[in-house]
Amino acid sequence: MDSEVRMPVPETRYFNFEGHRLAYVERGAGKRVVVLLHALLLSKRMHRALARELDTRGYRVISLDLLGHGESDRPADMTQHSMQRYGRMPIALLDHLGIEQAVFLGTSLGANTTLETAAVAPERVRGMVIEMPVLDSAIIPAAAAFLPVMIAMRFGAPLMKASSAVVRRVPTAGLGLLDTVLDWPRSEPEPALAVLQGLFFDRIAPPKGVRRTIAPPALVIGHPNDPVHPFADSDELVRELPNARLLEAESILELRLRPARLTSEIAAFVDECWAAPAGRSGRARSKSAPAKRGTPTRTGATKRPSTAA
Repeated sequence: MDSEVRMPVPETRYFNFEGHRLAYVERGAGKRVVVLLHALLLSKRMHRALARELDTRGYRVISLDLLGHGESDRPADMTQHSMQRYGRMPIALLDHLGIEQAVFLGTSLGANTTLETAAVAPERVRGMVIEMPVLDSAIIPAAAAFLPVMIAMRFGAPLMKASSAVVRRVPTAGLGLLDTVLDWPRSEPEPALAVLQGLFFDRIAPPKGVRRTIAPPALVIGHPNDPVHPFADSDELVRELPNARLLEAESILELRLRPARLTSEIAAFVDECWAAPAGRSGRARSKSAPAKRGTPTRTGATKRPSTAA
């Protein structure tokens, strides 16, 4: 944590996206670009440690706050929030910066945003790291988890607004994971509710037929014991994508608290994506011959037989 305090904080910059201002920060320079996308109701802060590590490896790392999150605009209108619209935001970021291609890494909401980006503009996607996608197996658990939150935001807005004002006064700079987790309670209830309503009452990801056509190489990271991000969704996504491999995390906290193993796997995958010619990074996986449990992939990740119903 002391290293976080001493590290210089990148300047937040902004660009216009369809009438709204989106925030981002950059580390490093060069043509090898990695774009980091955060989880639902969190912000670009959640990937700070990974951004620093990729920066030290010579990458230009850009962390984006999606609409309704972090330092980006927060419209309290649910019609402004949809997965397909979120998928266009990373493309607009590349256009704003004059960047042709990037490797995209997204967690949860960021994972689904990455899939939407690859569906609409695969030529802009050098590779994808998909951590904790939210797909078919997660629909009911996610609804059960977030419906009470939405009700509280709708009918308890004055109390939640007061509590968020208190949380925003708490100094959390340099506290790492705690600072990231508090992004949610720091949020004003009306814009946060608009995000949840807009996303949950629209499609949550590209449909299966579209996912089967998304060709950029992908490293899919799943973990057990999380009903909102079930391992079955990660496992099934690897079988759907033409050029994907699976990496099993120990838990949702591994990349946050004990990141060495997963960071090494992610960095090796990003290295591979940028080492290969454009459009040919990674290796295609045969759909007719599923891998056995524990079969090593090129980066040391493993593929498992599907547990989806």
